Amino acid sequence: MAELAIETHGLVKTYGETRAVDGIDLAIERGGVHGFLGPNGAGKTTAIRMLATLIRADAGTGTVLGYDIARQADEVRSRVSLTGQFASVDEDLTGRENLRLIAKLYGFGGAGATKRANELLEAFGLAEAGDRVVKKYSGGMRRRIDIAASIVVTPELLFLDEPTTGLDPRSRNEVWDIVRAMVDFGTTVMLTTQYLDEADQLADRISVIDTGKIIAEGTATELKASVGSGTLHVRVMDRDQRDNARSLLTRELDVPVDVTADPQALTAAIDDRGRVTRALTALDESGIGIAQFSLGQPSLDEVFLALTGHAADEPTTQEEDAA
Repeated sequence: MAELAIETHGLVKTYGETRAVDGIDLAIERGGVHGFLGPNGAGKTTAIRMLATLIRADAGTGTVLGYDIARQADEVRSRVSLTGQFASVDEDLTGRENLRLIAKLYGFGGAGATKRANELLEAFGLAEAGDRVVKKYSGGMRRRIDIAASIVVTPELLFLDEPTTGLDPRSRNEVWDIVRAMVDFGTTVMLTTQYLDEADQLADRISVIDTGKIIAEGTATELKASVGSGTLHVRVMDRDQRDNARSLLTRELDVPVDVTADPQALTAAIDDRGRVTRALTALDESGIGIAQFSLGQPSLDEVFLALTGHAADEPTTQEEDAA
């Protein structure tokens, strides 16, 4: 097997009585995007901090690009970069000044630093805003300049910790395009996110983490297949009939039927699609009007709900940011 980008065995981090990371095992190959999916407080950021050598593990072992995160931290740091949840650039400097400053800290000369800053501003669509102070950038522009700052020297491995939190859909798509371009250039990306569609769009493989533990791993397709061959979504005309519809569907489909935040909606993971027609017919014969229904592959949101018992956007009780 080729050398792994990240490998851990029983990695643990505790804060008081809280096990923020509870014995995780990872084996992440080089190349592509590995998604680290979980709600706020699940342990994602704590795990990233250990792998990036910002904090020490309390137990277990880990290597990044073949180097031990405890004994060879300097080697790890020289080869990786981390973009956290919040902008790390100086908001009182212009975008160009930020990039030139970081380039000089990496050892570029004056002309070389200016050239690298201009290259990154152009590549990230910020050339026209390069001489504007960062505090006047939009949210999407701030995330772009932050990622640009992370790759002044192109890292072998980039940790992206929830890079699109709080961004509008257009800005999120722009960040996604940047991530894809970096992978094409040869950088391995470890992406933490609580957005299921983001993991679905970007990640080649996904590790699902909840309450500090890895509870599932695979491609998006594999994870979806693990909870059934399909998902039925039904929306009744009258919300007062939802409970009756749920009981009837449970009987006809012979699987659990879940309610959603929508007071008229029901969803069920199914293996036998032949039962669906009979179930819908039974609803009609019982006088329960159907506003809408669909049958398709489970979403990652439904996978997460099936694996954990709660939605991905519900925070856990872990205090991930106790550090």
